[in-house]
Amino acid sequence: MAGRTILLLLLIIFLTVGGIFWFDFLNVIDAKSVLAPIYRFIPFVPGEGRTQPRIADDDFINLDAERLAIRLEALELLSMEMESQQHNIDFRYGEIERMAQELEEQRKALEDQIRSIIAATEDAENKDRNVEQNARYLTGMPPQNAVNILDSLDDQIAIDVIRKTEEIARAEGTVSIVAFWFSLMEPARAAELQRKMTSRPPSL
Repeated sequence: MAGRTILLLLLIIFLTVGGIFWFDFLNVIDAKSVLAPIYRFIPFVPGEGRTQPRIADDDFINLDAERLAIRLEALELLSMEMESQQHNIDFRYGEIERMAQELEEQRKALEDQIRSIIAATEDAENKDRNVEQNARYLTGMPPQNAVNILDSLDDQIAIDVIRKTEEIARAEGTVSIVAFWFSLMEPARAAELQRKMTSRPPSL
């Protein structure tokens, strides 16, 4: 029993030492620095222990350079993205300015239209007041004198005065003198004015 035990112990020691040598040979573990004295007695194994590779100062410089290059690349990408965003902002700002200019032009055009409408309305009101005043003047004077004045007026102006005279008579509930004016006019003139009054709508 003692012999078997010793044999098993020796076998275990042999397998352990052999495994260490084998794993060290495969670079799985680093045992040469510890087993260097033993390697000296083995002719095909170098006696120097394996040492970890050292990083030279240039390698540190290269690593710093790579880190710097990565940062510079990231900064360049960021700069390109910012330029793209700035381009989009400039484009949108240009669109906004163009739209603002169009809106300003539309506003000015609308103001011009409003001013034109107001001016036309004022002209129409002034014309209506003038026509009404002339109609009242003619109504208040002798009929023959009024007819003589109507004969001297342009056809459209004469028609406007006649219509206003009838309008005033209806508003005041009085009898219109227009029929009497027509009776005092030359038949051709009276017929022409009546024809135009029938074919054309009131101008006012």
